[in-house]
This record gives sequence, structure tokens and C-alpha cells, in this order.
Amino acid sequence: MSKQNFSRRKFIAGSGLLLIEASLRLKGATLPKMADEPIIDAHQHVHYLSRTNEQLLAHQRAMGVTTTILQPAGSPANRASTLFGFGNGLQAEAWGNKECYAFAKQYPKEFLFGSNEVPDLPGAVGEIEKYLKMGAVVIGESKFGIECDAPEMQRLYRLAQEYNVPIMMHWQYKKYNYGFKKFHKMLEKYPRVNFIGHSMTWWANIDKNNNDPTIMYPKGPVTPGGYTDRLLSDYPNVFGDLSAGSGLNAFTRDEAHGKEFMKKHQDKLIFGSDCTDTSGHSPTCIGANMIAEIRKLCTDKKVERKLLYENAKKLFRI
Repeated sequence: MSKQNFSRRKFIAGSGLLLIEASLRLKGATLPKMADEPIIDAHQHVHYLSRTNEQLLAHQRAMGVTTTILQPAGSPANRASTLFGFGNGLQAEAWGNKECYAFAKQYPKEFLFGSNEVPDLPGAVGEIEKYLKMGAVVIGESKFGIECDAPEMQRLYRLAQEYNVPIMMHWQYKKYNYGFKKFHKMLEKYPRVNFIGHSMTWWANIDKNNNDPTIMYPKGPVTPGGYTDRLLSDYPNVFGDLSAGSGLNAFTRDEAHGKEFMKKHQDKLIFGSDCTDTSGHSPTCIGANMIAEIRKLCTDKKVERKLLYENAKKLFRI
């Protein structure tokens, strides 16, 4: 083929792509953003507050996420561990194992799935194990009103150990996963299990002076040495999920501390969005804002890549 013909074909192909793009924009469609660098989002949900599957897909692509891990809800149940139904659907209308698995299989290059169940339901272990055998990469999101060292929870820890997958824990004072200050005992009892900490109580406790556990989104300067800070420092099997408003608040409330915290725990933090937004863009999207905050505070590019990609790739064995 002559150089002239090759150049002509490249021009025609390029023109065709431009015409397709222009046509889609005229119809109101948005082309997926091509990511310059891979990003793993460790925390999203199907049907999050009625968000459609199409909106979820567009949201993740708009953020530049290349791999998303879907965290399913447990089965609807009316019992104490689900706050008598209030906590069904992870208190967010999130769908369960079947729907997350189906969505991930529809987009296998972009989505992975977790496995979950109300831990004190009969057959909980069997339900979770079913999806672990089908390829689930995490147990969770574990968001239930039960003591963190309850026998039912310890059965899940042993299952996570057996299948070599992490378990994601939603910590919320007097609501989900009780007994945060004794969590270190579980870390010691199950040293081969990787635990991922998430949500309000987890992130409030980066501050040594966090003396009021009822304040879910504390403001102001952070004093290093809080319980969460110590867990990340002292236990190799504990990690932090940066997602949701609680994660974003933890770093925007004191950016000087946040910068040092990311540097200090650069091998223990993973990005997640866990937001209900449909745009995938700032200023409305928590996930997009967290990505921007990571890039702002991580002046070392190597640290940024760990938080946005490498740590999750290793933790979830992607």
C-alpha cells in the first residue's frame, strides 16, 4: 500500500469517527471518556437509590473508572440485624447478588462483583459461597446491625480466609457493625483475612480527639493517632476504602493532615466512589471529587497510582 493511500484511509476513518461523535452529541448522548490511566473503583452499587443500569454505566465511564467492583446487598429480611427492614438494600435500595452478577457479566471488561448476605440468616454462608465460587472478589458490603465479633460474623471471616477474598465493613456507630473499638481483636484472631474499613465511624476515628461518636462527619483539624490511624499502622491485614461522603470529608476537613495520611498509609488505601450521582462529574459527584482530592494531595505520582489503582489490583487479585 502506498503512503498516500494509507494517509487517505486514515483521514477517512478519522472523519467517520468525528461524524459518529457529532451525531451522538446531536442526539444528546455522551461518549465514554477514555481513561489515560486505569482506575479501580472498589465500591459501587446496582440500583443505588433507583439509579438505572444505564446511568451507572455512564457514571463510571464519566469518572474515568476502568474497573468497578459492585457491592451487593443481602436478602430483604425483617430482623434485628437489618434494623427490622430499615437496612434492607443496604439502606439505599441497592440490589443483591443476582443483579450484581448479571450486570458484571454483561460488562465483563469493566465490572466485577462481590457476594453478600444478612449474616444471621439461615444459609447465609451457603449463599455467599455460591457467588464466591462464581468469581466474587469480595464479601460485602457488610452493613448489618450485629456485633463485629458475633459468631455469625466470624463465620464470614473464616469464609473470606478460605476463599482468599477481603471483606468490606461499613462502620456506623450504634447502627451497623457494633463494637468498633474491639475490632482489633478480630484482626488479631484472623490475620490472614484482609478487612476493608469504610463509612462514618471508620473515617471519623482518624482523629485522636474524636471524642463524640455520634458526630458522623466531624469538621476541623485532625490530630493524628486516632483508632483508625492506629489500625492501619499496626495491622497488615486492614485497609481503608476512601469512598462516600465520609471518606471525602476525612480529607477535605484538614488537607494538610490528609496529605500526610495518604503518604503514610499509601499501601493501605483504595479508591471507591459509593455515590448516588448520575453525572460522574464535579461538583455533584462524590466519586469524581474524591479522585480530584487524591490527585491534589498526592504530590508523588507513585502514591496517587497506588490509591487509584495498584493497591486495589493487588488486594482484589485483579
